[in-house]
Amino acid sequence: MPNHKSAEKRVRQTVKRNAVNTSNKSRLRTQIKKLRTALAAGDKAQSQELLNPTISTIDKAVNKGILHKNTAARYKSRLTSHVNDLAQ
Repeated sequence: MPNHKSAEKRVRQTVKRNAVNTSNKSRLRTQIKKLRTALAAGDKAQSQELLNPTISTIDKAVNKGILHKNTAARYKSRLTSHVNDLAQ
């Protein structure tokens, strides 16, 4: 239980930021799952259509501090590679 005004403000800020971060992380995971589902189904058109929005979502997550830049690069590289393998 906070005992000072500044501590109460910190609690309010933490709750808000936690909600925003959770929402952004959920959006990222959902987008990656959609692409992986299309890849697993072998749907070439759907996979290629979902690749650019997924990469954009990953980049936005990096800018917001949700993902580390190297983790994002790894995701983008692997997903792009899977889409390209499916297209061949």
